[in-house]
Amino acid sequence: MTIRGRIYACSIWTVCRISLAESHSTFFKQSKLQNQRMKNEPESNPRVSSGPHELQCMEIWNGSSHVEKTVTSAGLHAWVFSQPYQGDKQGGDVHYLSLCAGGIVTRIVLSDVAGHGDRVSETSKKLRALLRKFMNAKKQDRLVVELNREFTELETKDGFATAVLATFLSHKSTLLLTNAGHPRPLIYQHSRKSWAFLDEPTSTAGQADNFPFGLDRSTSYEHFVIKIDPGDWLLLYTDAYTECCDTSDELLGEAGLLKIVEQISRTDSVSQFGLELNRLVSEHSARWLGDDDTTLIAIRFTDERRTPGPIEKLTGYFKSLSQLIARVGERV
Repeated sequence: MTIRGRIYACSIWTVCRISLAESHSTFFKQSKLQNQRMKNEPESNPRVSSGPHELQCMEIWNGSSHVEKTVTSAGLHAWVFSQPYQGDKQGGDVHYLSLCAGGIVTRIVLSDVAGHGDRVSETSKKLRALLRKFMNAKKQDRLVVELNREFTELETKDGFATAVLATFLSHKSTLLLTNAGHPRPLIYQHSRKSWAFLDEPTSTAGQADNFPFGLDRSTSYEHFVIKIDPGDWLLLYTDAYTECCDTSDELLGEAGLLKIVEQISRTDSVSQFGLELNRLVSEHSARWLGDDDTTLIAIRFTDERRTPGPIEKLTGYFKSLSQLIARVGERV
């Protein structure tokens, strides 16, 4: 290499080091402030708009207030709809979506704390904090066990919470799903051209309790491992959908919900699908949105893959490291 080339290379390396140092310093200052705010953070900002939100590496998108938003991630589009009980500011339903530092693994959680509305908002906030704490858990079974153990140990008057946890590995086209006493998810498999409830776990079948979080710290859970193809769908919802009643006090139930879902065209828009589902449920029960906290996460799997840029990945790894350091600091 010539002298001029060496000078040029050294200059580039110096600029990169300065840029990384500045990014590192700025990020950790922001992370420190975020960690200080975490326990007192009331809620992610209300998100009701037509434009989709694209998850970034190590981003957590969660809440328990009113939301109506499309969220995109690696290999999926999700429409999230949530309405707290009787228009309260906060509710007992918790929706949570996150993307790993490498931009390939998406985690989706829907939980329903016992009770509804503002009365259980503090409990739902504590559950969201636990989800953030364990967002980097690589193994689904460990994640569920740790969440249940720590939620059981919380001093809260609201004793339990049902939950369904899904981890989508976009690089393997595989969905891992665990149900902790929550209403059964609905899945549409493009290869079979049909909807069905998920009720036959593919691991530890018949050997687990699957209790909601907060009842027994030693509860064990069954897990689904599902191969996903583009065009497949997954519906996660709270019991407000199946327990809504018509004028004759007739419950919609799982059979009624399945019948409604089968009527809806599977367009490319998850928001249109979700809106049509809500409209048809409203025809069955005009007051259903006021009777309980209500949440739906409609997910369409795609063949779209986004490659995060180096800056986004670097920021994601910095976040991961910062959270690890924060957890170690809490134990010391």
